[in-house]
Amino acid sequence: MKVRNLLLSASAVLAAFTLSACGKNSSSASKENQTLHLMQTGEIMSLDTANQANISQWNVLENSMEGLYRANKAGNPAPALATKVVKPTNHGKRYTFNLRKDAKWSNGDPVTAQDFVASWRRQTSPSAQSGYSYIFTGVKNATKVNEGKLPANKLGVKALNKHTLQVDLEYPMPYFTRMMVMPAFFPQSQAALKKFGDKYGTSSDKMYYDGAFKVKGWTGSNLSWSLEKNEHYFDRKNVKLKKMTMQVVKDANTAHQLFQQGDLDDATITGTTAQGLQKNKNLMHLDRAGVYYLQLNQVKGHPLSNSNLRKAVSLVLDKDHLAEKVLSNGSKAAHTFVAPKLAKDPTTGKDFATEMKPKETYNVKKAQELWAKGLKETGKKSVNLTYYTDDQTINKNVGQFVQSQLESKLKGANVEVHSVPNKNAQSNVAKGNFDMHYALWLADYADPMSDFDIMQTNNSQNYGKYSSKAYDSYVAHAKSQDAASQQNYWKNMRSAQGQLSKDNAVLPLYNMTESHLVKSNLKGVLWHPVGEVDYTHAYFE
Repeated sequence: MKVRNLLLSASAVLAAFTLSACGKNSSSASKENQTLHLMQTGEIMSLDTANQANISQWNVLENSMEGLYRANKAGNPAPALATKVVKPTNHGKRYTFNLRKDAKWSNGDPVTAQDFVASWRRQTSPSAQSGYSYIFTGVKNATKVNEGKLPANKLGVKALNKHTLQVDLEYPMPYFTRMMVMPAFFPQSQAALKKFGDKYGTSSDKMYYDGAFKVKGWTGSNLSWSLEKNEHYFDRKNVKLKKMTMQVVKDANTAHQLFQQGDLDDATITGTTAQGLQKNKNLMHLDRAGVYYLQLNQVKGHPLSNSNLRKAVSLVLDKDHLAEKVLSNGSKAAHTFVAPKLAKDPTTGKDFATEMKPKETYNVKKAQELWAKGLKETGKKSVNLTYYTDDQTINKNVGQFVQSQLESKLKGANVEVHSVPNKNAQSNVAKGNFDMHYALWLADYADPMSDFDIMQTNNSQNYGKYSSKAYDSYVAHAKSQDAASQQNYWKNMRSAQGQLSKDNAVLPLYNMTESHLVKSNLKGVLWHPVGEVDYTHAYFE
């Protein structure tokens, strides 16, 4: 199947301009009632970080919960529930945090050190379902607790008293401070956990919030909800918004229409919609530290367990065409699993992703030779590949692009694209019922380790089952006393990315650049390249 024509037709462009001309202006209304209307591109499946971990959930928690630190305007950790950004002791392996005494949950209870202990223990429990427990690796005994080899009380986090939290690590972690802005490390109310039990976080009324806002109206399955100002938030006097509304919008054209109608103040657009609006006065590009990529199923018996077939697929895709013509939103082709500008290698002075770009990224002739060789090795004349993605419009377009490229350039390649609701896609991927899965990995903190973690052999997010003793060794050495040496740490980082590229462990497609239509009088938003966008101190002028 060929990729459908993605250029806007004349009638579509005319419709866009007509809508722009007649759409209502909500700037004055927004200023008066200080209500911010936002969208999410996917559903929330849970608000409990021990049960689920996805972007929509974290976007909500970023604006309704508070952790030890928050990222400031420059993207650096700044005090939140902790009274200051602390330096480690015990050779870089102990952090002691003093907590604010005026921090409260939305039910009025004080936030305590034990709330952090309860949360971290739940998320490292063998029964945790988020698939994200590995993020605690490096906290003393976290891996053994998660594997059920040690009880929860052996985890290296303890409440020294009501307002003092102590964390012990197994080895120095240069990135630990940056990790503390992440929702995975937020506290959870002990009272809420006790009251709601296994229903905790299954709807907005079954948890308490310690952030600037509290979530209202999410039933566990609906596609719209709100965030209302939390009267118990310690910094509430500096919160100017009264309310945020959020709705799930999967189609970029719909997002554009809602923005023009005044029903969205910040709309994310992609594909044909973004292509037609590149000169719009409200357009803003946000480069994010994320990479859209294909997970490749490398389990024995699946076609892409063959290294030559994987390499062929990697070299046959014209990623520049994908970024410039299909996406048309400012995105750039990706060639490493680490996004550009995520981190600078301090030992070379170079951007990490730039210095690790493979020498060869697109070569159709070589791809065809490797494909023929791979088919011969597998004893097949053709290969059927099952491709899964969710049902967002732009993601369907990417699937059609990959399908067209492979089927038109590689003899015997047949790609069956399944564009289905996210839960359906995730279910099939988790069961291993795929060959290629279109995915996004958005770095949680500004270090390559944020990306490399998930590619280790036994990582729960490694759905393609990539396994390399060399790769695992590089990551393991970076998570040891080697991390105390800057030279050794970054040498292991470079070796890890080099191994991923050599093995074609995943197939990077394009770096994440978001195109936002933003109301001109919306101010105070912290647009973070790493992590989530912070609207807690936004306002309309």
